[in-house]
Amino acid sequence: MALEWVVLGYTAGAEAIMLLLLTVPGLDGLRKGLIAVTRNLLKPFMSVVPFCLFLLMDIYWKYETRPTCDADSCTPSEYLRHQKSIMKSQRNALLIAAALILYWLLYYVTNLVVKIEQLNQRVERLKNRD
Repeated sequence: MALEWVVLGYTAGAEAIMLLLLTVPGLDGLRKGLIAVTRNLLKPFMSVVPFCLFLLMDIYWKYETRPTCDADSCTPSEYLRHQKSIMKSQRNALLIAAALILYWLLYYVTNLVVKIEQLNQRVERLKNRD
């Protein structure tokens, strides 16, 4: 099950890097290439959404079938293992949320950058007419 989390982590990292590169000022020369690459990667990255939903259901299933372990009813090692399991589930839920939010931000920032480029081209055409 660790491979799924590694894939999701790398995907979230790639989304964050692309989002950062699209929003950093001063990369105007590279912006057109970045926009083209990002727009081509948005469709494959859409698979993140059902993948995250699957992993979220897995976390929920593990939470529902997890045996309860209070400090009084189990040994210290069992209690520690139970607490580690809860921490892993919380960490994985944060990773899911980050991947989904980053995808959403990347989608909207890409659309905004494309609209800005189109408006800049329109302004240039209007300036050239006059």
